[in-house]
Amino acid sequence: MQKIRIFAMGCGTLALALGAGHFMQTSGAASAGAPQKQATAAGANGPSGTLELSSIELTSAIPAPPGDAQADAILPAPLAAQDTREAALSDAEGVTLTDALPAEVPAPSLACEYTLTADPAPGAMVALSLDAPCARSERFTLHHNGMMFTQITDEGGHASMLVPALAKSAVFIAGFSNGDGAVAQAQVDALETYQRVAVQWQGDSGLALHALEFGAEFGSEGHVWAEARRDVAAASDGDRGFMTLLGDADQPNALMAQVYTFPSRLDGRDGDIDLQVEAEVTQANCAKDIEAQTLQMQPGRALNVQDLTLMMPECDAVGDFLVLKNLVNDITIARN
Repeated sequence: MQKIRIFAMGCGTLALALGAGHFMQTSGAASAGAPQKQATAAGANGPSGTLELSSIELTSAIPAPPGDAQADAILPAPLAAQDTREAALSDAEGVTLTDALPAEVPAPSLACEYTLTADPAPGAMVALSLDAPCARSERFTLHHNGMMFTQITDEGGHASMLVPALAKSAVFIAGFSNGDGAVAQAQVDALETYQRVAVQWQGDSGLALHALEFGAEFGSEGHVWAEARRDVAAASDGDRGFMTLLGDADQPNALMAQVYTFPSRLDGRDGDIDLQVEAEVTQANCAKDIEAQTLQMQPGRALNVQDLTLMMPECDAVGDFLVLKNLVNDITIARN
């Protein structure tokens, strides 16, 4: 609209200049004659009945211009249509459009904060609480000192976990598939009182960790495994350990872990704890290679990590078990 107004103003100015020039030409021609002439009337009976006028004095409505201005005015040549359009566009350059629509303001983005808290718990465990309101019912991976397992948030974006610490200054990372996540840290000073062994894998590997305490047989009271894992309170007397299962087995190709904990420096009896890793031959793993990793924490030693690749038997052996007795070191309790 501003460009149209500027163009109309320019055309009006041009029309005014043309009119003024024409008026100057006409006025100048009428006033440029010699001294005034007189005409005589021949009377009413003049030839052809025409009334002849006399004593007519030619005057001008405006004063005669100076002598140097009485020459014919030189007008600029009319602008061609293209020139007029270019002139209008040139005049419009730099003009701010005041009647344009306001710029669209983008909608504010709703930031989603991921928070993870870590609090020390009995048995050198750490209680984790994850809040991810924008990741409801979402799968994530929990990382801690080389150990990893898969979990899922509930419908409110929350998840709670009780995780065995593998370091006194324990750092935990909850990571989602989109790259978002949260970090938390806890100081677990009681860790030096315990020994731990973890086995971790991915998918349906058929693996399981077994602890046979003080000469126990399979299926007896001292046999600790996934089906008889005990809880943290069992370690309070110093004679029994407990098993922790980590990971959501209902998730496809989930990262899983089993961790056995024994209070080796609490008051209790001495003896040995036999540790074994067992692999069941199933339809999901038969005739395949399965991979796993063990992590063993012993007092005064660095965390020992060992990788395992196991070739499973053919599928006609489904239901059988492979026992790996030397994959991790047995725990020897000598409190004296």
